[in-house]
Amino acid sequence: MVDLNLLAAAAEHGGEHELSALGLTPGMWVALSMAVLIGIMVWKRVPSLVTSGLDNSIAEIRKQLDEAKALRAEAEALRKEYADKIAGAEKDAAGMIEHARHEAEAIVAKAEADTTALIARREKMAEDKIAAAERGAVDELRARAAQAAAAAAHKLIAENHGADADKALVDQAIAGI
Repeated sequence: MVDLNLLAAAAEHGGEHELSALGLTPGMWVALSMAVLIGIMVWKRVPSLVTSGLDNSIAEIRKQLDEAKALRAEAEALRKEYADKIAGAEKDAAGMIEHARHEAEAIVAKAEADTTALIARREKMAEDKIAAAERGAVDELRARAAQAAAAAAHKLIAENHGADADKALVDQAIAGI
């Protein structure tokens, strides 16, 4: 316990006296306790534990940073690869469009040529049909004309030749043989 007489005496003298125990003032006790605490910490190797913990944390953070750098490099490589693929795909698409345009032009040209040939064939067929119809009409006209001429000749012969004229003709034909 703290001696009350000592406290009273200290109060009477206006605090000129400091409290002491075993001859050490309170500041000395604090310094001594700090020295003991630091000595125990050094003896138990607390600073090495703290530094090894910090070193482990630093190593883990460094490892995570290295992994992040590797992931970033990989992501950059993938981005470049896909950018190249996109550029190649755009180039291929442009080539396909150009090829399709040439094929379409060739198909249109072939269709025009086929249409021209079809029109020419149809014109030829129409001309052939017209020519055949003209020949048929001419042949029919000739046949009718021949029929009319034969009918007229038959009528004239029937009117102008009698039995006597026939006999004279037959006699003349026999004599010529």
